[in-house]
Amino acid sequence: MRLYLVRHAEAGPGEPDELRPLTAEGREQARALGEQLRADEVRPSAVLTSPLLRARETGGELSRALDVQSEPDDRLAPGASIDDVRAAVAGRGDEVIVVGHQPDCSQIAAALAGSEPAFPPAGLAVLELD
Repeated sequence: MRLYLVRHAEAGPGEPDELRPLTAEGREQARALGEQLRADEVRPSAVLTSPLLRARETGGELSRALDVQSEPDDRLAPGASIDDVRAAVAGRGDEVIVVGHQPDCSQIAAALAGSEPAFPPAGLAVLELD
């Protein structure tokens, strides 16, 4: 399976943390990433997101660009591990986008690729998941 691991786009400050929305720049980051993935002919069978608002909004922008449904999954909330990602994507097809948080994204990428990449807002790592 090809896993497109995405950190949510830029979010504004605020409390409660779960309800922090994307900023205008964050929305543009997410739209641009979705357009780039579409231009690269990425055809995910699913866009799975953390249940937090900023991840759901990022996933929504990606799903609009890629014409696929975005779904929140509690297993992808902050603190998600590689095992949580494996469980969330199991049986979801050959290409899946997962939208999560830092430092989880870097740690998951390191577990799969052996190195821990930087993950700026709307950052992406394309990984193979056995």
